[in-house]
Amino acid sequence: MGKVNDMKLHTMLLALFGTALLSCMPGFIIPTTMPRGQHADHTHADVPLSAELDPVMPTTTLSSAAFGTLALVLGVATARQRRRNSHITAPRSARVGVAVAASKVECVGIVGSSGAVGQEMLKCLETRKFPTEKVRLFAKRAAGTTVPSVFGDIVVEPFSVEAAQECEIVLMAVSGSFSEEFSPKIMGGAKNTTVIDNSSAFRYKDDIPLVVPEINGEGNSSAGLIANPNCTTAIGAMALWPLHQKYKLKKVLMSTYQAASGAGAEGMAELEDGLAAYVKDGKVSENKVFAHQLPFNVIPQIDAFQENGYTKEEMKVTWELQKIFGLSDDVKVACTAVRVPTLRAHSESITIETELPIDPAEATALLKDAEGVKVVDDPESFLYPMPLNATGQYDVEVGRIRQSLIFGENGLEFFVSGDQLLRGAALNAVIIAEQAVQARAD
Repeated sequence: MGKVNDMKLHTMLLALFGTALLSCMPGFIIPTTMPRGQHADHTHADVPLSAELDPVMPTTTLSSAAFGTLALVLGVATARQRRRNSHITAPRSARVGVAVAASKVECVGIVGSSGAVGQEMLKCLETRKFPTEKVRLFAKRAAGTTVPSVFGDIVVEPFSVEAAQECEIVLMAVSGSFSEEFSPKIMGGAKNTTVIDNSSAFRYKDDIPLVVPEINGEGNSSAGLIANPNCTTAIGAMALWPLHQKYKLKKVLMSTYQAASGAGAEGMAELEDGLAAYVKDGKVSENKVFAHQLPFNVIPQIDAFQENGYTKEEMKVTWELQKIFGLSDDVKVACTAVRVPTLRAHSESITIETELPIDPAEATALLKDAEGVKVVDDPESFLYPMPLNATGQYDVEVGRIRQSLIFGENGLEFFVSGDQLLRGAALNAVIIAEQAVQARAD
């Protein structure tokens, strides 16, 4: 009994030591991630399964030694959580185009502003010095609260079509059903309002442009309603587009490693709470957002299964790359989407076959010159893309670039990491909005 008590005391001391040690580290060592904050009014379009489909979660107990090690790790994690700021620090990027300063609008609105993506949209408007006189925020549960910003203190308003139409540009960070009902009503009006929708409501409609601004933005920036792609598609597209332009894609095989934040603030909270419960009680707390427990696990399902055996998340990659790139039916795209226990930033392993021979060194040089892409590829120094480093960055990191053993000189394999709340959602929408401002002036 004495040994058990000694071990418990040792465990507590390890946890306290881990927390104290990390709290003394300089800030640049500790990556910053988005605070949990309020639950979103509507989460990002990467939708988890409904709670009633979740099976009962298995429980696991820890040995005393393993418990001590995990307590040290969680002590570190707790310190990191306490060190988070209310906003992510300025993105570490010089590759993404800056906001257009020559033109200006009177108002930009964000509908669903208290959600994970809505908060990131406001942050992007601030850090990119978006050319607008003011910003208006609309949310249901947060209505009446005040949000400080570089545009002044903003009182969050309840949503109405009439209020949204007082803005020239409206960013929608809401569910597909909400957007499907209200986006068409907002667009146009007295100010010829442009709506940029982050949901999946309009992505596959032929008359609605689906836009990654660096790829097909300029020709679509004057549309009244513009759809943002799924976060997984947007991240992969940044690396695939330069390669497609030069070598012409024939096949794309993608496997994803998608963070908890793909399911919004609730997904991040479930991961963090599950880890905390594991340390305290020796078992992960009950899952409600994801189909299974996420801590210490990976889940090879995101969104609902389709008749062909793929999930909707996987099919989004196929459908959206075809539309954004204008691919012919001969170009095949397949994806396996997996949820992993990381907080933020998605990663993707991508294999391509191309019509023209593709040399890895030549492809690397091409990607280094691509806007919105950062090559991180030095295996000897253990440098390659990782979600921890991609968090908070505008650029998509690309590395592990090598000739494919399957497709030979007409094939390439590489690894990608990107912040899906930025590149995959908020940043993408804000750059589209910048192009829309310029289109109004032209």
